Amino acid sequence: MEIQHSGLAAGGWAKLSLMQQLGNVGSEVSRAQRWQKKDPLLFERAMIRALELLDLSIQDPRWRHRLKEILRAREVLCDAWLGGTEYGSDLESINRYFFNFALAARK
Repeated sequence: MEIQHSGLAAGGWAKLSLMQQLGNVGSEVSRAQRWQKKDPLLFERAMIRALELLDLSIQDPRWRHRLKEILRAREVLCDAWLGGTEYGSDLESINRYFFNFALAARK
């Protein structure tokens, strides 16, 4: 699979705080939610980008102590993508979760 955020994957992501990283994931989740019922291709691309950014956060050694939470967020996001059958998750609630990180990053 082609890396969508090559600049971030090359080290730019490690310069961001956890709040900034998760806020950026939220941007992609917001895009996915916007396209979910309008354009399946744009929806899928936004979901792939969101998961890619979460994977970059998972690989960031600074967040070892937060790894469980980040991995759970990824799991719930995947569940929402697949219809929410495991956890009853949906993109609206996930978007609200990540939006709070974006707000915290701005302060």
